[in-house]
Amino acid sequence: MSALTHEFDLALATMLPERQGAETPDPAEMAEQWQALHAAGSAIAALAQLAPEKRSAAVRSFPDRAALCGGEAHQTAVIGVADLVSIMLPGLRALLAMTTGGRDATGAALALWQEFQMARDAILSLVPQDDCPMPA
Repeated sequence: MSALTHEFDLALATMLPERQGAETPDPAEMAEQWQALHAAGSAIAALAQLAPEKRSAAVRSFPDRAALCGGEAHQTAVIGVADLVSIMLPGLRALLAMTTGGRDATGAALALWQEFQMARDAILSLVPQDDCPMPA
């Protein structure tokens, strides 16, 4: 079986911002990390041979909504996003190694995509839409 070819550079997806040793990540970095996670998620979905995801307004507005909510909900969301970045890095590196080696990464990418979705759903639940306003 031939390996799936792709037109994106997965090496860029491994550039998710890592935690820099601080116990609590900087809340100002959450929107950037959220965007990077979804760019990486798009690459993973393509490797899993899935159609591009149509992100809901709740997903797109999550960092702003969490910031508007503030307090413990925001802080927990910031930590959750940073943790998801830390979890995704090894998986992305493994997918990169597989595709660079000419192996089919479809199954592994599908598994990582499903893990990403479950973790993202858990993070989204930290800031319920009813408790915090949706940004305009």
